[in-house]
Amino acid sequence: MRIASLVPSATELLFALGLGDDVVAVTHECDWPPGPDGVERLPRLTRSAIPAGLEPADIDAAVRERVGAGLSLYELDAGALAELEPELIVTQQVCEVCAVSSDDVRAVAAELPGNPPVLSLDPSTLADVLDDCVKLGAAAGIPARGAELRAELADRIEAVREATASAPPVRTLALEWLDPPFTGGHWIPEMIDAAGGIDALGTEPGARSRDLSWHEVGASSPDVVAVMPCGLHAEEAEREARRHRADLEALGAEAIHAVDAASSFSRPGPRLADGVELLGHLLHPRLIGAPAGLESRRIA
Repeated sequence: MRIASLVPSATELLFALGLGDDVVAVTHECDWPPGPDGVERLPRLTRSAIPAGLEPADIDAAVRERVGAGLSLYELDAGALAELEPELIVTQQVCEVCAVSSDDVRAVAAELPGNPPVLSLDPSTLADVLDDCVKLGAAAGIPARGAELRAELADRIEAVREATASAPPVRTLALEWLDPPFTGGHWIPEMIDAAGGIDALGTEPGARSRDLSWHEVGASSPDVVAVMPCGLHAEEAEREARRHRADLEALGAEAIHAVDAASSFSRPGPRLADGVELLGHLLHPRLIGAPAGLESRRIA
């Protein structure tokens, strides 16, 4: 099957399902799995409408301006997509900041020869993310592998939950952006819970991230702060955390960690299980060992 993936999390899930050879194109943000056998060889179908090199506050302003005006944050190369003759297109609608919207993709797909089906993966909770393994597996004709992958990821998450169950929960503040500060939303509260923590802001699972003042953030009285700017890797997250170190240290937490959000927290794909394992280690280092290959930087 010829599959075009228009969202990084779907690309990661396709490869985890063993469908890498079926993927014919991806987005400009797809970077996993790396290497010539991964996404490196694949053509890119999108580009960002937000200029590169902006500071975080300017990125936030640009996103708000375009979304407020009803403009897309991404541009899709419809001509290149048509030439690839996909038999399945995978996209999303859950976040207008993360990828081309499914409405835009469906409009383009309707004009393509054969009118290929469009599968929109729109998870809000951790269970939704796991269920997407089954949905995508079924759409690609490998339902058994989809169910198998879901079970594998669920078992890894449950193993962390069981290992930390006897320890007092750690009040954990997850920040998805720092300028301005945004809470961790969607599946993040459930990841904190599975890792032996309690969301310091009491965010409901599945709720969208929201922006707060630093004063409101400070009232959450966290024990641990996880800095996970959406779409940024550990080194970039560390840089942003150090830029806001005074604000973060004023929260009075026992520890502040910058984590690799792009790999293990922002994208609703199979590597969220990695994120739960990393959080388990950061919150309960005596109970959970450091996961191999996952970066985090202690700020204070």
